[in-house]
Amino acid sequence: MKKNYILISTILVMVIGSCTSTKNASKNDFYNSLWELEYISGTRIAFNGLYPNRKPVISFNKTTGKITGNNSCNGYTADFTIKGDSIDIGEPGPTTMMFCGDGEQQFLIMMKKINTIGIDKEGKLNLMIGEIPMMRYRKITQ
Repeated sequence: MKKNYILISTILVMVIGSCTSTKNASKNDFYNSLWELEYISGTRIAFNGLYPNRKPVISFNKTTGKITGNNSCNGYTADFTIKGDSIDIGEPGPTTMMFCGDGEQQFLIMMKKINTIGIDKEGKLNLMIGEIPMMRYRKITQ
């Protein structure tokens, strides 16, 4: 009986410790990463049809409070603030004026609606409306 108690206690400590490490690593990596869009909700066109050549990317600069990236072909920047899991994204600043098809407009419309942010257990960045994921990003190496 005592052996079972020690075994169960050891496993429990290892599980709790591994979850805590993953969560802290995700928070630290959030600002130091480039994120590529891999899913967007609310479109009638398939994801690869919206972004046939390049996928949108974003990065968050904690010091300046700015999001920078591209919406597939035009660069953009916007202010942001994060409190807990809530995020407020400001209006995008000036961008280049190339025509990018429907993907660019879908991206910009969705960014205005986002109010919650989170990193899931797979390390994916989710931009959400409430608890519903609307945009999902994967971390890419630079």
